[in-house]
Amino acid sequence: MITSTTTDYKNFFKHSAHPANAEQYFRELLDKRERRYEDLCRNIINDMNQYGLSVVDDFLGMEKGLKILNEVRSMYNAGAFHDGQLVHNMKPDAQFSAVRGDKIRGDKIKWVGGNEPGCSNVWYLTNQIDSVVYRVNTMKDNGILGNYHIRERTRAMVACYPGSGTHYVMHVDNPNKDGRVITAIYYLNINWDARESGGILRIRPTPGTTVADIEPKFDRLIFFWSDIRNPHEVQPAHRTRYAITVWYFDAKEREEALNHAKQENSKTNNVSSIAQQAEPDSTTTPAPTPAPAIVTAVAATSASSSITSASASSSTALSANKALTPASMNTGSGALNANANVANSSCNEICT
Repeated sequence: MITSTTTDYKNFFKHSAHPANAEQYFRELLDKRERRYEDLCRNIINDMNQYGLSVVDDFLGMEKGLKILNEVRSMYNAGAFHDGQLVHNMKPDAQFSAVRGDKIRGDKIKWVGGNEPGCSNVWYLTNQIDSVVYRVNTMKDNGILGNYHIRERTRAMVACYPGSGTHYVMHVDNPNKDGRVITAIYYLNINWDARESGGILRIRPTPGTTVADIEPKFDRLIFFWSDIRNPHEVQPAHRTRYAITVWYFDAKEREEALNHAKQENSKTNNVSSIAQQAEPDSTTTPAPTPAPAIVTAVAATSASSSITSASASSSTALSANKALTPASMNTGSGALNANANVANSSCNEICT
C-alpha cells in the first residue's frame, strides 16, 4: 500500500517551473555571459591596440584546466614529445647563441590536431580560443585587428620545458611573413612562482625600451602579434613548465607566402625543401639583444575577465588528415572556413 504526505511544492522549488519564468531566467543568464564575453573581447582589442599583447587570467576555470593538464602530462609521460626544432632555413646568430652558452631552445613539443585519442580537452581549449579570435577579428571598432582576415590557424603545439634551466632565446615567431599574425599561448602551471621557478615569458616590443614579463600561471591565456613587433624569450625554467601555443593566419599574407613558396620550388624543383617546410615551430632567427636602457613592466596589460565555456561555445573543424595543413576555424555561424586554394596538397606547410 502506497502512502503519501502533503508537500509544499511552492517552497520546494527554488525557481518556478513555469515556462515563461524559466525562459526569462535562462535569457538573463545568457545575457550576463554574453556581456562578460563582450567585455573580455573588448579588453583584448584595447590591449592589442595599445601594447601589442593581452593577458587573460582564469580563462576556462580550474576544473577544465586540470583536465587539459592531465591530458598533457599523459602525453608527455607516454614519450609522445620530441625536441623542438628550428626551421631548415634558419640562420642563428652564432655570437648571440654563444652569449647564452647553450642551444637556442630546450623545449619538448607535440603537435595536436584534436582528433587524436586522449586529446579531447586540448581540442576544447583550441575551440574556445578560436571563438575569441573570431570574435575580436569581426567586432566593430576593433582597431588593428580589423586589418586582418583570420580564417585559419595551425594545430596546437603542446610544449614542455623539463626544468634544469631549459629556455628559448629571444626570437620572433614570424620574421619572414609566413602568414601568422596572432600568437596565442595557454599555460598549465599550478602554483608557479617565477622567483623560484623562473620560466618567465619576456616580450620586448620593438621599437621601445619597455618589456613585459609574463609568468606562465595556470589557466592564463595570452595573445600577441606574431611578427617583428614582439621579439620574446622564455627565460630558464627550473621546474617542469607546460604551455599550449596556437598561431592564427592572416588570409592574404598566408596565401602570398604559399604562392611564393610554390614559385620558388617550381624554379628549383627541390622536392626535399618542400618536405622540410614544417608547421611553424615557434620559428625564427633569434633577435639581437636590444640595449636595456630602461626595463619596466607593461603594467597596463592587465588580466582581463574570465570566460565561461557556455559563453564561448563553438565547433571547430580540424584538418585531421593533413598533418601539416592549418586547421580550419568553423566557429560561431560557420564563417571561418578554410580557403581551399591555400590548403593544397603541393604547398600546405609553413613557408619560412
